[in-house]
Amino acid sequence: MVGNLPFDEVHHADDDVTAQGPEPYAARLRRQYSDADNLNARLELHRRFSTNPYGWTRWVFDQISLAPEARVLDLGCGTGLLWKANAGRVGASCHLMLADRSFGMLREARGNLGNLTSRASLAQADAQALPFVDSAFDAVIANHMLYHVEDRDCAISEIRRVLRPAGIFYAATNGAAHLRELDQIVGRFMGVPSVLDQNAQRFGLETGEAQLRRHFGKVELRRYKDSLLVTEAQPLLDYAASSMRSVTKEALEGMRAFIEEQLRDEGGIRISKDAGAFISRR
Repeated sequence: MVGNLPFDEVHHADDDVTAQGPEPYAARLRRQYSDADNLNARLELHRRFSTNPYGWTRWVFDQISLAPEARVLDLGCGTGLLWKANAGRVGASCHLMLADRSFGMLREARGNLGNLTSRASLAQADAQALPFVDSAFDAVIANHMLYHVEDRDCAISEIRRVLRPAGIFYAATNGAAHLRELDQIVGRFMGVPSVLDQNAQRFGLETGEAQLRRHFGKVELRRYKDSLLVTEAQPLLDYAASSMRSVTKEALEGMRAFIEEQLRDEGGIRISKDAGAFISRR
């Protein structure tokens, strides 16, 4: 088990990926998540225009069953928003281990922990080789991250290894219909293949269960009902730009003109959301 080290003792992972020609997937991930800027741009769209007022992070926490003294691994923790949004619902003796491959994400997560800081540790870690002893955690959470892992079978095996026999694995992800209208607009003007489709194929609501069942005897899927009703062009442009290595001025102007025309005609753009969580037990 990794101890509760001072955060400054967490070291950067070596960066040995060189992008030549089309950007390799691993290089794209390191660029996207070297810090929280791109992720925050995408989260802002959901924060402002989601139609379900209950909220994703609160719903995710509702699915998680934790004893007051539970030891919890949040794998691919990002900026720690799950804990920021639910700080008052965490048991007094619960201990959190927030892990991410990105040092920049961990830095922001530390700032979001608030009064949970004394009960949390942070570790820069690879899901395919977790630096924790067997049976270390009562729960492991992977919120929208498994589709980023190259060898998911290895990662899920590692997650099962670090779970206690009665532990539960919570894996949130998206389905094939997630943001499909926005994906079509981006594809039309940016001329790029759908990243969202690729993610859903890797580990989505339609494809995740079979991968989990290779390691867990019981797998349940729960879905979250929501959509976006977007009434401004700029947040959609910011979302699109946050996902790209480079965007031309012409592409952005074309996309802006199209969106603004839709807003004038319809008053808003409704975008599907398709998300949920798998709950897996041995």
